[in-house]
Amino acid sequence: MTDKPIAEMSFEEAMIALEQVVSSLEKGEVPLEASIALYERGSALKAHCAAKLKDAEDKVEMIRAKDGQAIGTTPAEGM
Repeated sequence: MTDKPIAEMSFEEAMIALEQVVSSLEKGEVPLEASIALYERGSALKAHCAAKLKDAEDKVEMIRAKDGQAIGTTPAEGM
């Protein structure tokens, strides 16, 4: 796992880190305190990914609106 601050991660970096967190937790080989810390990190990574997706959706919507095609967006599955 990377020590890079979540706020500095790209969407792709955050998704990879989130997948690593989930994998570690699913294996069940992590001590309780570390599991709690991993869960907290996973929650922060999920929120970061959701915010990045929302920003991207907003940008697409602005582009569509400029072209007179404002039709709204649908949230990404699972976020």
